[in-house]
Amino acid sequence: MASPKKRPAGLKLIEGRAPGRDSGGRKVVEPPAFKRLPPEAPDWLPAEARAEWDRIVPELARLDLLKPVDRSALTAYCLTWDRLVRAQHEMESDGSVLSTNSQGRVRHPAVAVIEAASKELRAWAGEFGLTPSAEAKVSRQGDDDGDEANPFAGSG
Repeated sequence: MASPKKRPAGLKLIEGRAPGRDSGGRKVVEPPAFKRLPPEAPDWLPAEARAEWDRIVPELARLDLLKPVDRSALTAYCLTWDRLVRAQHEMESDGSVLSTNSQGRVRHPAVAVIEAASKELRAWAGEFGLTPSAEAKVSRQGDDDGDEANPFAGSG
């Protein structure tokens, strides 16, 4: 089984149990000193993708999770959102089943686009802590009055 994907230091610190420590009490190695500024949105983004950019970037910037070099990953996330929305609108106007043939019903091609875009969107959202499970992990923990040297102190 593959090992879990490493989480960004910023997310580890946000969910940490003490300053400079992760949720397990381990010291978090500081990442390179990137400028923590939100990237500029590409001016060619479709309207729906731009609306998604404008919705998520302020929160990610508030958490100091963005840097200018994240532009391409954010762009891919927003374009995936745009693709999902467009396919959903197309399917709503045409119906999920286009016709029937000798092998049965023929589903709308937009259904496959929606399914693929949903999986891709979930993967990109996880990179930025935007899924419900990632949100729970990113929420700041209160002081637990635990011993910093003992990661199990104060956790019960």
